[in-house]
Amino acid sequence: MAATFVGVDYSSDGWLAVAFDESGYDHTELFGEVGELWQRYEEQDPRILINIPIGLVESGREERPCDELARSVLGPRSGAVLTPPVREATRKRRYPAAKRVNERKSGTELSKRAFAISDEIAAVDDLLRNVPEARTAFRESNPEVCFRALAGEPLAHSKRRAGGYAERMRVLASHDPDAPPVVQAVAEATDGADVAVNDVIDAVVLAYTARPSNAPLRTLPADPPTDEHGLPMEIVYRSPDPLLD
Repeated sequence: MAATFVGVDYSSDGWLAVAFDESGYDHTELFGEVGELWQRYEEQDPRILINIPIGLVESGREERPCDELARSVLGPRSGAVLTPPVREATRKRRYPAAKRVNERKSGTELSKRAFAISDEIAAVDDLLRNVPEARTAFRESNPEVCFRALAGEPLAHSKRRAGGYAERMRVLASHDPDAPPVVQAVAEATDGADVAVNDVIDAVVLAYTARPSNAPLRTLPADPPTDEHGLPMEIVYRSPDPLLD
């Protein structure tokens, strides 16, 4: 079976997956659970880039190097990189409890933005810790880092503004003239679901990054460390040259 290259972004209505095969854009699907997403693609030799932290800190004040490096290359867009909760905090259902655990384990405050995706972080963490095949298929990425790599410079505008949407569409179109129709096809496929335009373009740029091209896949950092369960702490992007020397 031919390989499948998937970009995944979490939306209000579930896991948005944009898939390419070796010839181009193939389909878009929404999944309620990340396990359902894995079941859909596990037999398709997948490369899945997902906008969810993989490789978690157990304790200590030291931040994941990939997050620090991603902020350094994003410049004015550095706020797109969250500091994920420590592993135990991702299993807490309420913010006050998660915040207490995070402060006790790391000495740092847990943002509400990071807590808002803690269930999703825990779901991916559980999948990768329990399914060895999924470990080789899923890799962490960040849409803003992917756009930064494709653009060759930090982006000027927030993706939540009209100018930021236009800027990102120009970057995608410069990478592939067929990108605007792909974005339109993904938007049409999610019509009626609670999926924001931001989620669409984020999943699309992750899918383009997953798809092979003349530029190699690279990571921040270049030699990623692993967490206590052997999961890499990395952010994947594609670029002819490293974003950092």
